[in-house]
Amino acid sequence: MIKKLSPASLVSIAGGFLAIIGLISYFGNAANLSVPTFFYGVPILIIGLAMKTSELDPTNSSISKLQLNLLRKKGPEELNQLVGDVTRWRYGQRAHLESSLKVLSLWNEEKPPQLNKVELLEIQEDYGICMTFQINGVSLERWQNKQERLGRFFVKGYKAEINSKTPQEIELTLIPNKEVT
Repeated sequence: MIKKLSPASLVSIAGGFLAIIGLISYFGNAANLSVPTFFYGVPILIIGLAMKTSELDPTNSSISKLQLNLLRKKGPEELNQLVGDVTRWRYGQRAHLESSLKVLSLWNEEKPPQLNKVELLEIQEDYGICMTFQINGVSLERWQNKQERLGRFFVKGYKAEINSKTPQEIELTLIPNKEVT
């Protein structure tokens, strides 16, 4: 599957294209075209490259467009926002859900947790989500200590389950809490 171009890549390509057209026009003695394209193209190229350096790719997701549409129509708004947040391009962040993990005290400056994968779960007439994290510098015990708060933090009325696949990887599953009314 071909990966979609990021906004930073598109800006870089447009800036590079304009700068090259400007240079070609300059050496072809087309001053009317060379000045605006070169002088707009170079700053646009630099902006695109600067964006590229702080770019965070969307998380791997197995969520189909049909599932996403059903979630938007029938699922809780917080869950819809969470899925949308981790499956889009981000700029200026070191990891997905950075601010949330900091608030939950599940952050390590040197080795922050990395969200590797997100899956949508259909539970009877409700929806849940399973997120796979590389926990890096945050211990499994810290995650387990925050388990009760994690579900409520991300989606009101949900509970969290934490399963450790390997010593450095966990699955955080958020599912509807039927005990809460």
